[in-house]
Amino acid sequence: NVAPSAFEGEGDTVVADLSSLEIHGPFNGEIPGETPSRARIFICRPSISEDEGPCARQILGALTRRAYRRPVTDVDLQPLMEFYELGRAAGDFETGIARALEALLSMPEFLMRAETYPTDAAAGMIYPISDLDLASRLAAFLWRSIPDDELLEVAERGRLRYPAVLAEQTRRMLADPRAKRWMSDFVGQWLQVRNLQSIVPDPLTFQEFDETLREAMLTETELFFESQVDDDRSILDLLRADYTFLNARLAEHYGISDVYGSHFRRVPVVNPARQGLLGHGSVLTVTSYADRTSVVLRGKWVLETLLGAPPPAPPPNVPPLPANDAQDAPTSLREKMEQHRANPVCATCHANLDPLGFAVENFDGIGRWRDDDNGAPIDAAITWKDTNIDGPAEFREALLAQSEEEFLQTVTEKLLIFALGRGLTYHDAPTVRQLVRDAGQDDHRWSSLILGIVRSAPFQERMVGATGQQQAEQ
Repeated sequence: NVAPSAFEGEGDTVVADLSSLEIHGPFNGEIPGETPSRARIFICRPSISEDEGPCARQILGALTRRAYRRPVTDVDLQPLMEFYELGRAAGDFETGIARALEALLSMPEFLMRAETYPTDAAAGMIYPISDLDLASRLAAFLWRSIPDDELLEVAERGRLRYPAVLAEQTRRMLADPRAKRWMSDFVGQWLQVRNLQSIVPDPLTFQEFDETLREAMLTETELFFESQVDDDRSILDLLRADYTFLNARLAEHYGISDVYGSHFRRVPVVNPARQGLLGHGSVLTVTSYADRTSVVLRGKWVLETLLGAPPPAPPPNVPPLPANDAQDAPTSLREKMEQHRANPVCATCHANLDPLGFAVENFDGIGRWRDDDNGAPIDAAITWKDTNIDGPAEFREALLAQSEEEFLQTVTEKLLIFALGRGLTYHDAPTVRQLVRDAGQDDHRWSSLILGIVRSAPFQERMVGATGQQQAEQ
């Protein structure tokens, strides 16, 4: 809507009442030319009107096979052909295909993974899933998507479960760019760094924090994890790696010199305190409050995320830490926490949580290094598992020396949960232990763990539910 007065008078005029404006292309009146995605859809082109129906069925048959992750029947194609006819009547051949494709993408068979089960299956029965269902699980795990033609063809021939074939397909899929999807999703869920998007540090306390820094922190952790998997490093290198990925903005934030430009590159990390995940700004920021660090959140993160030992929920009505009075001498977070632990109700849990958080207290609420807190010197010395530790570097070494098995088991459990799309039960405990042992024969490399998971019984089998009906998964 444009005010009539905008067109009155001579010379330049400012439009003061423009509420909306839409421009639709193509601007030159031409239909876009052939693209790789269109070529994959239009595998045939009708030359005469009589060829349109058979060609549409051929196109929709190929698309539906991939969307449903199995061979399709005339029953599957019939409703899609009806949508094609509606679109064709309203436009042309491509309009009909577009209408059918819209319908296909809303079908339950595409949106949900419904796995088949034996017709005589009783409640509680464990059975091997079909090769086609295994292909769907594999693609959902490693690509967060549907199987490609090669994977479907192997599954249709009933060869995917062969150990050598399964290993070959798994390695092929890990080398595909689509594998970046599971890495990003997994690291976001497991390390909780996806919460970084909702974190809003106090702008008065942390004036340096902005959206550019937020994105840089998340990118660093994602690229770091991708490199660990792509290079097939030991899982333990997540904690001890002496490199990371930085651009100029994040390098300046960390106090690392000689990094220029907005693009990320692999950078050696000389400072032992900054090495591994415990030195990542993403982790340190999501485990802090808006205006200060939190030894409780950081300790809880270590117990839950790295050691698989989440603490119990806090008791109700726990008072917050007091703010410093302007007339009082500066009080460090450690001194405040010691006052807080004087409450017997709080003391037991905090005795396990607080030391783990204090060990990384040199990092502030957005991951910068500091030597004092509110004017008081940082005291990062703790005693953990009968070991005296002072600072992040010694804490990381203590984790590797004294909690290696807990860390390896936790990573295995988290990745198995991610691959299965469900929580674990006591039935899965033997599988977890076996996966850790088997990967240990190969220095706990990522390929060994991933191959172990896709070969495992939980990944290749299913239990019939109490109702005896198959269950659909998103």
